Amino acid sequence: MPVRGRAGGVRGAVQMSIARVRALVVLGALFVSAVVLVTMAVVRDTQTVTPARATGCPPGQVPADLRLPEEKNIKINVLNGTRQAGLAEQVAEDFSNREFVVVKPPSTDRKGVNGVAVLRYGPKAVGAAHVLRAYFLNQAELQFDVKRTNDVVDVVIGNRYRQLGTITEVNQSIGALGKPQLPKGTCDAYPR
Repeated sequence: MPVRGRAGGVRGAVQMSIARVRALVVLGALFVSAVVLVTMAVVRDTQTVTPARATGCPPGQVPADLRLPEEKNIKINVLNGTRQAGLAEQVAEDFSNREFVVVKPPSTDRKGVNGVAVLRYGPKAVGAAHVLRAYFLNQAELQFDVKRTNDVVDVVIGNRYRQLGTITEVNQSIGALGKPQLPKGTCDAYPR
């Protein structure tokens, strides 16, 4: 084994220290950059910020929620507007499988529906009704009630109902519908 002199050992140790310091400086700079980027992303994230309610509504108008919620955030009641037994239960199960929140057990609607479906909702569920309408391929009749105070949509199944749309059909229907429109007597609760 070769024997090193004292000077070679010190020089090697100094070189090793410089290399370590350089590596630590680079790692430190990368860490600081990552922290800055994450902080900027969190601060600028608009999805987690709850927008303020509309305060500029003209007198007599009710704020309406036009935002399109995810299925897991849409509350529904399913009613059977036909004479076909068990239809509301079947449709409620289909909606549950698509992550909708079925609030009440399915029941019967006494009025009956001759079309595909009727969606009954209030100002807090305008965006939700818009999404639901797409599940009926834009063939559901909308019945808006400005006095309704909850965020639940009543889905009344009609005689012409066959099945809910597929994911692709629903996305195409939402695209064809465009943005939800403000019902009469309302203003946008979350203006952009």
